[in-house]
Amino acid sequence: MKIAQIKVVTRDSSLHTRDESFFGKEKIIQVIRKQVDMKKFKASLLQLDITFGNPEANYINVEKYIRKAVLSKPDVLVLPEMWNTGYALDELGEIADQDGKRTRAFLAKLAKRFAVNIVGGSVATKEDGKFYNTSYVFDRKGNLVSQYQKVHLFGLMNEDDFISAGSTQNQFVLDDIKAAGVICYDIRFPEWERKLMSNGQQILFVSAQWPTKRIAQWKMLLCARAVENQAFVVAVNRVGEAPKDSFNGHSLVIDPLGKILIEGTTDVEGIFTCEFDLDDLIQVRGNIPVFKDRRPELY
Repeated sequence: MKIAQIKVVTRDSSLHTRDESFFGKEKIIQVIRKQVDMKKFKASLLQLDITFGNPEANYINVEKYIRKAVLSKPDVLVLPEMWNTGYALDELGEIADQDGKRTRAFLAKLAKRFAVNIVGGSVATKEDGKFYNTSYVFDRKGNLVSQYQKVHLFGLMNEDDFISAGSTQNQFVLDDIKAAGVICYDIRFPEWERKLMSNGQQILFVSAQWPTKRIAQWKMLLCARAVENQAFVVAVNRVGEAPKDSFNGHSLVIDPLGKILIEGTTDVEGIFTCEFDLDDLIQVRGNIPVFKDRRPELY
């Protein structure tokens, strides 16, 4: 497996806007300015290989890459889906993380030590005799700020035969920035993302094990989610081989107009870092206020 060098892309505000007088006393712009903390935000995407059914190897690898990633001083680290076990579903009874205790302690310690936010991808957990695909989010102090169990289970990978679906939303705040998070197959349900992003969320985080043979749809779906929700999308996919699938990365950061700001190299394990400007949200949401113009009473 090749290892990519750390890549840094800086996104300057370059989106065009109409004359603010168009909006009548700038009311729309003023509302959006209140919602958005105008600052640049740096995300490091950990595009990792995952050792099938071997939690010990995976915890070691994740810690190694977290220690490398923090050298570029990102605001947030983002991990892929099911990174502790891979989709070794028939082995979950022996290898799933009981109540998520190991993962929570592991990520909390690293978040606090390096003063970095961590969107912890997801891990296989066992709770009350059931298995879940669970995501944890930690702030810079190591506090758990969100916990989410994947809502939409993917039948083609037999996920629904082994794992129980969650039933809660995943909305959180990092550095005063409203965000939401989903896992892999969730992105095929735009109504779910719209619900999550409808309260001023500015970033949608996605963690996945998205197979190589459907990678074109991965890009299209993520760009669509960015455009329709007028938000940044930060999405991490794994690389490597599993018994029934192969994965080739293409982790992405996408701006609110659907432009790809950074893309993880094909088949390469590595860290991909992108800094983007949240001021872009002001211009995009001011020009076309889709959330204001929604007609939820009709749908």
